[in-house]
Amino acid sequence: MKEYKGRAVVKGNVTGRLLVSHYGLNVLASYSGVLTNPSAPAVCIDADNKDLYNKDLAGVILCIPQVIGSTTAGMLIQTIAALKKHPKAIIFANPIDSLALSGVLLADIWENTKIVAVDRLGEAFLDEVKDGQMAEIKEDGTIIIEDEREGRE
Repeated sequence: MKEYKGRAVVKGNVTGRLLVSHYGLNVLASYSGVLTNPSAPAVCIDADNKDLYNKDLAGVILCIPQVIGSTTAGMLIQTIAALKKHPKAIIFANPIDSLALSGVLLADIWENTKIVAVDRLGEAFLDEVKDGQMAEIKEDGTIIIEDEREGRE
C-alpha cells in the first residue's frame, strides 16, 4: 500500500480502479462518442491519447496531468455527469486548470453529481500508479493505492 497527499479540490470519499494517462485529457475529443450518442458507453475516442484510447472513462478514478483542448471542457464535464458517464474522480498531477475546475463544480452544483478532484500530486505520481490498481480517496486529499499484489491474493 502506498499513500499520496494532494490538495482536495472537490472533497469526497471514493474507492475505485485507476485509469492512468501521461497525456492531457482532451475532453471534447475523448468524450465525442458519448456526446453524439448518449446511450453509447463513455469509451475514449481520442486517438492522440495513447493511454486512454478505446478505454471506458465512466466510473473510474482518472489520473491525468491536466485537461487540454477546447474551452468547452467545463461544460462537457458537466454534460457527461448529467449523462451519468463521468469518472468517480479525477486526480491531477499538476494544479487543476480552470476548465476542469469549472466542469467538476458544475457537475456538483447543477447535476448533484460529485466528481471528486484532487490535484498537485506531481508527475512522479503518474509514473508510480498503474491502470487497474485500486485506490481510496479521502476527503482531505489523501490517496491510498493498493499494492498490485494485495488485490490478487
